Amino acid sequence: MDPLITHSTSLSIYHQQPIRLDIKKKLSVSSERVKSVDIHPTESWALAALYSGNVTIWDYESGSNVKTFEVSELPVRCAKFITRKQWIVCSSDDMRIRVYNYNTMEKIKDFEGHSDYIRYVEVHPSLPYFLTSSDDMTIKLWDWDRGFDCTQFFEGHSHYVMMVRFNPKDTNTFASASLDRSIKVWGLGSPVPHYTLEGHERGVNCIDYYPSGDKPYILSGADDRTVKIWDYQTKSIVHSLDGHSHNICSVMFHPKLPLICSASEDGTVRLWQSTTYRAETTLNYGMERAWALAATRETTKLAIGFDEGCVVIELGSDDPVVSMDGTGKVVWAKNNEIQTTTVRGLAGAVDDEDALPDGERLPVIPRDLGACELYPQAIKHNCNGRFIAVCGDGEYIIYTAQALRNKAFGQAIDFVWSATGTGDYAIRESTNRVKFFKNFKESRAIKPATASADALFGGHLLGVKGGDSAVLFYDWDSGEFVRKIDVAPKEIYWSDAGNLVLIACADSAYVLSYNAATTASAIAMGQVSPEDGVDGSFDLLYEISDNITSGEWVGDCFLYCNSSGRLNYSVGGKIQTLVHLDTNSSGATTHRILGYLAKEDRVYLVDKSLNIVSYKIMLAVLQYQTAVMRGDFDAANELLAVIPEAEYTTIARFLESQGFKEEALEVTTDDDHKFDLSLELGKIAIAHGLMEEIPPDEKNSIDTMAKWKKLSDAALKISDFELTEACSLASDDFPGLLLLYSAVGNFDGMEALAAAAQKKGKTNVAFIAYLLTGNVEACANLLIDTNRLPEAAFFARTYLPSRVEEIVSLWKADLSKVSETAANALADPKSSPDLFPDLDVALQVEKMFLAQREATKATGISASDYPTAKDDLELDLIALVKSQAVAAPPPPPPPAPPAPPAPPAAPPAPPAPPAPPSDEPPENPFAAADDPVDDAAAKAAEKAEADRRAREAAAAAERRRAEAEARRLAEEAAAAEAARIAAEEAAAAEAARIAAEEAAAAEAARIAAEDDDLNDFGDDW
Repeated sequence: MDPLITHSTSLSIYHQQPIRLDIKKKLSVSSERVKSVDIHPTESWALAALYSGNVTIWDYESGSNVKTFEVSELPVRCAKFITRKQWIVCSSDDMRIRVYNYNTMEKIKDFEGHSDYIRYVEVHPSLPYFLTSSDDMTIKLWDWDRGFDCTQFFEGHSHYVMMVRFNPKDTNTFASASLDRSIKVWGLGSPVPHYTLEGHERGVNCIDYYPSGDKPYILSGADDRTVKIWDYQTKSIVHSLDGHSHNICSVMFHPKLPLICSASEDGTVRLWQSTTYRAETTLNYGMERAWALAATRETTKLAIGFDEGCVVIELGSDDPVVSMDGTGKVVWAKNNEIQTTTVRGLAGAVDDEDALPDGERLPVIPRDLGACELYPQAIKHNCNGRFIAVCGDGEYIIYTAQALRNKAFGQAIDFVWSATGTGDYAIRESTNRVKFFKNFKESRAIKPATASADALFGGHLLGVKGGDSAVLFYDWDSGEFVRKIDVAPKEIYWSDAGNLVLIACADSAYVLSYNAATTASAIAMGQVSPEDGVDGSFDLLYEISDNITSGEWVGDCFLYCNSSGRLNYSVGGKIQTLVHLDTNSSGATTHRILGYLAKEDRVYLVDKSLNIVSYKIMLAVLQYQTAVMRGDFDAANELLAVIPEAEYTTIARFLESQGFKEEALEVTTDDDHKFDLSLELGKIAIAHGLMEEIPPDEKNSIDTMAKWKKLSDAALKISDFELTEACSLASDDFPGLLLLYSAVGNFDGMEALAAAAQKKGKTNVAFIAYLLTGNVEACANLLIDTNRLPEAAFFARTYLPSRVEEIVSLWKADLSKVSETAANALADPKSSPDLFPDLDVALQVEKMFLAQREATKATGISASDYPTAKDDLELDLIALVKSQAVAAPPPPPPPAPPAPPAPPAAPPAPPAPPAPPSDEPPENPFAAADDPVDDAAAKAAEKAEADRRAREAAAAAERRRAEAEARRLAEEAAAAEAARIAAEEAAAAEAARIAAEEAAAAEAARIAAEDDDLNDFGDDW
């Protein structure tokens, strides 16, 4: 079943002035035979009961399949919405009635209803009842408030009962149609009929009541191929409609349009005018026999069920036929009935406690003015509200607005009023002839300078829409051509002063200024060009990129509704959204603007069901915004003095949107808005002052905390650390405080943050703060308190080795609750000292660390020490302590024992005898004595230098050996630490594996035990 949204066709037959309705096909889907259709009153849904046994809901706006219910294997002959319960009720050829919730698709009830096929289901309009008619020749009344009990039984027909319908004028009565060729009228509470209508020559298939109470009519269709209108008061036939060539399956009075619809097995649907009974048109969609029709009073849609699918069409527009004058008097049409009311004072004053909120439906009290001779398709007030023009059926009638007395009438395709003269208007007689009327009398006729005049627009100039996608403007008094603008307008809106005009097109709108003085001067002097009109008469001001559906000028501000359901206004091309309105299921707006009452500062809107709502829009505010857009701040300041303070925030937001944030800050009275503006403008002091004034009961709210955070960020940007800290403390912004304190080196603040974060449960921040302040004991205790015992154990192994045994015992106790084996696999220094190498060295390092922390606690470590202290972060303290122990010099040896006494010295040698005299002359005695002395000194010096060098070489060698030994010891220590860590990880992994195996074994044992219990059938089995 492929949905297909098809093209539009037009019904425009002008013999005897028929109803001019554009017929648009909204939905066309192929399916099995459709025996029943229904339309939802609020959603864009069509319900189809199929011969295949399914019930389908289609969205006729999007063409999509919303839901499908598989009801029965046999045909479903009828399905209806019960919208007040969100149900559908359906009957099928298995003689059963089923009720479903169409939102959840839950089946509410399924019960047997009759002893033969159930032909029709009729839901009571207000009571919890529905009727069913059957081939068993009976009618039953079901009450869903009593558990779907059958509370009444009606019997009297002698053949199949094909349809039943409640009387909308008296819902305690209903009529039935039967193949016994009769129509019977019944009353709830009586099992026998009140009376019988007979007149058809063959079986009656369908009936319907006239929807409003002014005519006591019943409509019927039969196998004799005729449609009859009955007066059930006189029991007589009012009229008989002929035209179908086969059995008639469904008939109806359209609840919104003055039409009679009939569907036949000849494959056509015929439309007849319900007042004159004139045949309007015949619809044939080539889908074989037509079986069912459905419509609602909320829309002009008509659903049709065929042999080969379902079609939904729209008969004309479903926009309300309504108009409001400048004083708040509203006139509208319901079919041919004209009613009036006033909306003045209904919304109440702003300061009134009983005032209706914006958007609330106004409690209007309608007053009947009378019936109109033609079917109204448009109603328009004249410029001063004294007269209304009703247009339709190719005719127009001008009535007095108070008493609906005829003033003028005539034939016209279009009718528009002038914006100035009381009785000035224009009509379009044909596509090439337009007539002007002045004071209700024809003044002139023109042939527009376009190939085809397709529409007229009223206002300060007469607008003629040309077939060449252009609009031509003409002067009301002289009929002179003023200007041609090459756009294709949907509607044209003139301001009250006549200086501004908005031309609304399909997807955009253009705002132009109109120079009336230039135009009048050119016309008076005969300077009008036949081709171009008057130069300088219009100037483009700006464009609005929006699809405008209705609008109203208020001064120089334009209020409008767009197609997506927003009520906006434009000032100088700047768009402001006032409110989001209700939309239909396809997202299109359901409201149009009626008008604006300056005395009440309210704009009034009406929806398709003629419900009127209003919204407060102060005229002074609009004038102020207009002055700002013009740059006239002197006038704006004068207007500000008369605007109530309650509107100041609206003014401020407008100023902000225009970039005047300083002025907005001065004007606004909303503290939230003022806070945001002060932050944007960098006025931190104002924002801080606003935060200090927050009431105590709101200080801990989420919104307040968010504001403190915003203020903290703003203060941090300008390096106001004191305010940043205050804001972070006020908002409990612990991560921000951690960043701040660590950046500025605030030791006391970090300690306070650790305690506060722990108290508030922010353990991550508390742990980091404790670690940064060196409070490793608190870190370990925090891990223990949060039951992070494995992390606590490894943390202690690194930072607090003295507490390893204590924490491991806690870990064992906790793990034993899960697995005793895994707990026993954990090692501690007391039972497994070999798994904790260098623990004694680690204890020394811990004492050194605690001693240094205590020594620097009062003063801390200066930031200026960072260049030298940063290298300490890379030190392996355990390896360092060990290397220092190895490299220390050995202790001095004990003193040597005293030497034994020397033997006595030998006696001195006797003096040598003198040398004999010689013949050689004697040498210099000093020279002979110097030679041995110099040699000895030189040798001694050389020996001393050699000894010194030997000692230095030995010392260097010793240093190199000591350094090599220290490196070896450090590498061994690192390897030992790595081995220790690997051993611990292996032990932990082994413990986890053992625990997992034990848990799996326990689970397997439990399952096996359960299986044994379940499979214990005894020995005999």
